[in-house]
Amino acid sequence: MIQGVSIRPLKQIPDERGKVMHMLRRDDPWFERFGEIYFSVIYPGAIKAWHLHKIMTLNYGVVSGAIKLVLYDDRDGSPTKGELQEIFTGEECYSLITIPPNIWNGFKGIGAKPALVANCATEPHDPSEIVRMDPFSKKIPYNWDIKHG
Repeated sequence: MIQGVSIRPLKQIPDERGKVMHMLRRDDPWFERFGEIYFSVIYPGAIKAWHLHKIMTLNYGVVSGAIKLVLYDDRDGSPTKGELQEIFTGEECYSLITIPPNIWNGFKGIGAKPALVANCATEPHDPSEIVRMDPFSKKIPYNWDIKHG
């Protein structure tokens, strides 16, 4: 596990009408602050990577579909520098994934339907605060292909 990253299973309350999916409350001990919430739709097999936020903490929850979320720690002085972390998350494994600043991250849509990823970020979007890299860059030692057996 990459230092500073947390995965918290989230509560779902189903009934015959549907369900409520909790994500983040301001009175949760891990809540930092509210910057903005946005939703990202990703199609099966599509990749949205790599990006790194210099200031923003991300709080991801996948409310529909499923993704493979991949993290890479390139922080100088971090005890987990050079580590990769794969997290499979979605409505069947509903969790809040908190990613601190300066962790490279990206995700791939998996399964048969588009995924809906919610991010309750600690900062409003600021293009000068984000760094982007091609998903197939050799600077991050990761292969997005399906791994069989």
